[in-house]
Amino acid sequence: MSAQHVEDIDKPGVVIEVNPLNKKMTDDSMAHEAQDFMDKFLDMSENAKDNDRKEKYMPLKEGLKTFPKAAMWSVILSTALIMEGYDTNLLNSLYAFPDFARKFGEYSESDGLYQVPAKWQTSLSMCVNVGEIIGLFIAGIIADRIGYRKTLIGALMLTTGFIFIVFFAVNVEMLLAGELLLGLPWGAFQTLTVSYASEVCPTTLRVYLTTYVNVCWVFGQLISSGILRGLVSSDMENVYRIPFAVQWVWPIPIAIGIYLAPESPWWLARKNRIQEAKHSIKRLLTVNEHLPDKEILAEAMVQKIQMTLKEEALTNNGESFLDCFKGQDLRRTRIAAIVWVSQNLTGSSLMGYSTYFYQQAGLGQNMSFTFSIIQYCFGIVGTLGSWLLSQKAGRFTIYFYGLCSLFCILFVVGCLGINPSKSSSWGVGSLLLVYTFVYDLTIGPLCYCIVAEIPSTKLRTKTIIIARNAYNIAGIVVAIITPYMLNPTAWNWKAKTGFFWSGFAFFAAIWCWFDLPETKGKTFAELDQLFENKVKARQFKKTEVEVFNTDELIEKLGEDGIKDLVVADVSKDEFSEKV
Repeated sequence: MSAQHVEDIDKPGVVIEVNPLNKKMTDDSMAHEAQDFMDKFLDMSENAKDNDRKEKYMPLKEGLKTFPKAAMWSVILSTALIMEGYDTNLLNSLYAFPDFARKFGEYSESDGLYQVPAKWQTSLSMCVNVGEIIGLFIAGIIADRIGYRKTLIGALMLTTGFIFIVFFAVNVEMLLAGELLLGLPWGAFQTLTVSYASEVCPTTLRVYLTTYVNVCWVFGQLISSGILRGLVSSDMENVYRIPFAVQWVWPIPIAIGIYLAPESPWWLARKNRIQEAKHSIKRLLTVNEHLPDKEILAEAMVQKIQMTLKEEALTNNGESFLDCFKGQDLRRTRIAAIVWVSQNLTGSSLMGYSTYFYQQAGLGQNMSFTFSIIQYCFGIVGTLGSWLLSQKAGRFTIYFYGLCSLFCILFVVGCLGINPSKSSSWGVGSLLLVYTFVYDLTIGPLCYCIVAEIPSTKLRTKTIIIARNAYNIAGIVVAIITPYMLNPTAWNWKAKTGFFWSGFAFFAAIWCWFDLPETKGKTFAELDQLFENKVKARQFKKTEVEVFNTDELIEKLGEDGIKDLVVADVSKDEFSEKV
């Protein structure tokens, strides 16, 4: 076959010689290569779809047998939240602690007692929220670059150092600086633990591991109340420092556990570290009768992660905080933020100020601390009860009816405050126990699950940061007004505060009905489709979608997109050699 002379399209005017046989072989080779890429893409799509379907319908017992390590690592990371719950409750409870009031308060001649002025109570509580707001944004930026584990370990080391400031505080100004700095690492705990829990576990375990964060919060509050109850009668000088020193117990053991834990496979995949993501998944799995070979499931899971991230990139390719406010991500950010803000504006501050509130309501000092311990025991029981409730009811159902119940309780609390008496004070204390149980049975723990499920995968951490900061900003407002509501030298509302918070619970329930979708039993890929299709909130539960539709993906990705996705699957050495 004779050669042909043609003009070089890259160099006009230059004639080159082309062998038709070589050209045909090249065309055949390119066609074969393209077909190999397409075949591999179809395999990846089918594996992803099959894994998503199996995850959706995986029984709880199978999930526990297959992912026990994932549950263990998630529990270890979430335990860091014990410190935040401990210190937040500690600070609010210390206002009623005699030794603390003498050190940082002023003498009130009208009451004959030392009181921390309302302005300093406000400043101390507010500075924690300010520190958390700053810490959340910093943690989001750092975690996006170096991962969840390294960021959390760094935050724990900072916590160890900052505790020295509050322990050795000589005046209220130094105490304020210490609490502000402690808020920085707590910001990392608030968001990264929730993100990690949602990303390492299957759908069937998601509600348990994300709501465990609330158990850690309540457990921290219980520990601080128990320690204060044991020290309230002590006449030792500077006895209030002991509760601060207890905080040194936590950071080192938790940091060791986090160091040994695998990194989130979703974070690794977002960084195109596919082989490491697969290795991380294998560390989360356990061989059992349902899973004879970890390799097969790990391969399918990492391909599903790749497909999900690629599909999300087609609708919004950005990964900045600004992208959380674009397109359907704006809706997801709004829902996550309001869910968390509602948790803060429906009377939860009464639990944080429980000891102080009991005393202002007329109960004795020892009885006040005893009530607070009982209260947090109710909180733990309530959170564990939410796990049972979640098996029968959806996220929306529990959250909505929880808000309705809190509205009724808070309204009755306000009514009891109209005519204060010893009997009404006991009634308020008893209702706060009921409130704590209902709160931790419903909106308290479910909030963490909802805000982890609502965001898109690639913007999950940033959306949670924005939502939590909305919560913290609301917390600043609460920190400003709550001391004035309860302090006898300020507004002195006492139990009538219940009226104020019941109003917010009422409006939160109305919003919930119209805007909060049901996410129970939905995989991340399904939620992406539902939001992309702009399905109404009340239609989420009964709307079925097809994920990883091959025809749609081929049309959206195009030839280059398919090739990039297959090439990114670096674990396929055999396929790479073929092509």
